[in-house]
Order: sequence, then C-alpha cells, then structure tokens
Amino acid sequence: MSDTATRTMVRMQGRKAYAAFGGRSSGTRHPLVATVMVLPLAALLAVVFGGWDAVVTHASSVAVMLGR
Repeated sequence: MSDTATRTMVRMQGRKAYAAFGGRSSGTRHPLVATVMVLPLAALLAVVFGGWDAVVTHASSVAVMLGR
C-alpha cells in the first residue's frame, strides 16, 4: 500500500508555507480583477473571429434604445 498520510502532510506543509508568504490558497478574486484578466482575451477572440462588428452593432442599438 502506498503511504498517503505522508504525502498529505507534505502537501499541507507546502500550503501553509505558501500562505505564510501572503498567498491565498483559496478564496475569490475581486470582480474588477477578473474583468481586467478576461477583457484582452475577449477582445482578441472578437477580432480573430470577426465578432467585432457584431459588438459595435449591438452597442449602437443599445445606445439608441437608451436615447443617446
């Protein structure tokens, strides 16, 4: 049988060491940080797959509905 208890203890010690240096082992990311992380990829995919025109068309339609 494998020695799983030792491996578990080693992993937990690594997590504690990571947390001691200011890292978070679990939790959530701030929504603005997540948005900033995703926007460059979303813009790249929109340009590569030709979706930029659709985004502009929908944005202008929403602006007209809002009366701008």
